Amino acid sequence: MPFAPSFPIRSEADVRRLEETPLEQAFTERSTYDIFCSSAKAFGNKTALTFLHSAKPEEGVTRWSYGELLAGIHQTANLLFRIGVRPGDAIGVLLPGCLDYHLALWGGEAAGIVQPLNPLLSEEKLVSLLNAGKAKVLFAWGSDEEAGIWSKALRIRAQVPTLLAVLRVAPIGEVAAPDLPDGVLNFGELRRNEVDDRLVSERRISADDIAAYFHTGGTTGAPKLARHSHAAQVFTAWVCVQMQGTLASDVVINGYPLFHVAGVLPGCLTSFAAGSEVVIPTTSLFRNREVLSNYWRLVERHRATVVSAVPTILAALVDIPVAAADISSLRYCRTGAAPISPDMAARFETLFGLHVHESLGMTEMAGISTITPPGVNAPAGCVGFRLPHTQLRIVALDEHGKASAHEMPRGAQGMVTFKSPNLFSGFLDPQDNVHAFTAEGWLATGDLGWLDEQGRLNLSGRSKDLIIRGGHNIDPKVIEDAMAAHPAVQHCAAVGAPDAYAGELPVVFVTLTPGALATEAELLEFVRDRVDEPPARPKSVTVLKTMPMTLVGKIYKPELRQLAAGTIRG
Repeated sequence: MPFAPSFPIRSEADVRRLEETPLEQAFTERSTYDIFCSSAKAFGNKTALTFLHSAKPEEGVTRWSYGELLAGIHQTANLLFRIGVRPGDAIGVLLPGCLDYHLALWGGEAAGIVQPLNPLLSEEKLVSLLNAGKAKVLFAWGSDEEAGIWSKALRIRAQVPTLLAVLRVAPIGEVAAPDLPDGVLNFGELRRNEVDDRLVSERRISADDIAAYFHTGGTTGAPKLARHSHAAQVFTAWVCVQMQGTLASDVVINGYPLFHVAGVLPGCLTSFAAGSEVVIPTTSLFRNREVLSNYWRLVERHRATVVSAVPTILAALVDIPVAAADISSLRYCRTGAAPISPDMAARFETLFGLHVHESLGMTEMAGISTITPPGVNAPAGCVGFRLPHTQLRIVALDEHGKASAHEMPRGAQGMVTFKSPNLFSGFLDPQDNVHAFTAEGWLATGDLGWLDEQGRLNLSGRSKDLIIRGGHNIDPKVIEDAMAAHPAVQHCAAVGAPDAYAGELPVVFVTLTPGALATEAELLEFVRDRVDEPPARPKSVTVLKTMPMTLVGKIYKPELRQLAAGTIRG
C-alpha cells in the first residue's frame, strides 16, 4: 500500500503516539523499488511527474503517470543489468533537472548503487568521486548547455578505469542523436527496447542493501561519499508523509537539484510514496531566474499545494509580487538547509499568508532529521520535533569543540546528536567516519541548539561557524538576524575576520533587495544598535553585488571568510 498519514502531528505526544506501532508493522516496503511498485499499483494513470519545458505557465509540459514511471524504472534497471551492473556496483549520474534523472535514480537503485553528482564540481573532483565509488556506468546529459556536462563526461570517462559505459541522455527536443564514440550508448534508444513490467535480474532487494552514495561537501577539500541503505531512504519517505501529512492530492514544485538529498528524498521520494505530483521547473530548476519570476503563476497553473525551498529562494520570492495569481491551493510552506531570519519569515507570512515551517535535514540522515508539521507555528530557528522511532540528544561541547557524553537539560545549548532508522551506513572511506560518530554511536551533527519546553529543536548555528573573539564564542546568527531586519537587506552573513590581537572579529556581508539603497555606514550603525552583546557587534559591513551561494542555495561562507581576511587589519 502507498504511504498515508495516520493522523495530524501537532505535539511531542503525537510523535510518541506514532511510536506505539512498531516500525516493522508501520509499512512493509523494504526498498525504494517497493515504493514505486506500490504507488504504480495504487495510482496507475495518476500523474507522478510533470516537466516544464519553459518557465512560462502557458507553455508545454510533459507528464508521466505512476505506471509510466515504474515502466521506465524497470527498463532502466534492466538496461543497466544487461550491460553488466550488479547490486554492489555504482552508477554515476551527471544530469540537470529532467524526467530521465528519475529513471537514473530509481532504476539505478533497483539495479545497483546510484551516485548523483554535482555537475558544477571540477573535473578532478568528479573523477575522484567516480573512482572512489568504482562506478561502472555514467549517465550524462548530451549537451554542454547545462554546466558543460557533455564535454566533461567525455573527458572524465578516460580517467575512470572501472566505467563500462557512458549512457547519453538526449537533451530536450533533440531531433537526431549524433554519432557516438565507442563505449558511449544512446540511453533513450536502448531503454525503449527493454522489458518494462519486471526486473529481469529477479533481484530481491533487502532493507540493508546500499541504495546510494551521496557526496557531501566538495566545494573545498575532498568530497565524502555517504552510503544510504534502502531502509534509510524508505524510512525518510514514510516519516515525512506522517509528519507533514503528505497526501495523494498534493502537488509540489521541486526546484532542488537532484544530486542533493533534499531534492531526492524529502522532496521527491516522499511525494512518490504518497501518490503526489512532482513538478520539475525546467532543466535549470530554481537557478532559472524566469522560474522564480513566474513562480506564483506556476503555483496557480499547477495548483501547487506545497512551497518547498531553501531560505535564499524564499527571500527571492518575497520580491516577486503575487499580483493576480490565485495561490489559494497552497497549504504548507517548508524550508531547511540553512537558517531563516525571523524578519524574513515574518515578511513571507505577511505577504503570502503562509507560515514558514522549518525542518532540519542532512545527508548523514537520508535527508531529514526533524520536522515542523503543518499547523505548528513555531518561531524562526525552530526546526521542529524529532522523528518517531528516533533519539535526539543535546550534549555539551568538550574542550576541542566536539560532542561530549554529557547530556544537557532542556533549554540548555549544546551539540545536536542523533540515533535514527534513517542514519546513514557510514562514509565509503572508513577514515571519514572517525569524527562522524561519538564513542557511544551517536551522529555528531556539528549543529548547535537546544530543546524547548514543547520538545522542539531550536538551532543557533554550526559549531564550525562560531566566531571566536578573544576566547569569546559569538553565534553569527545573532548578528545575521539583526542585520536581516533592515528593509534594504536581501541576504546577509556574518563571519570572522582574522585579527592579530583578538583572533577573530565579526564582520557582515550583505546584498540589497532590487532597487533598494543603503550605505555601508548606515547598515553598520543599524546592526550595531540591535546587537546587545558588545563583543558580537560587527566591525564592518560590506555590500556585495551577489552573495556567494552553493548550488542548493546556501550562502557559501568559506568564500566570505576569504573576503573577510582582507576586510579588517589587526
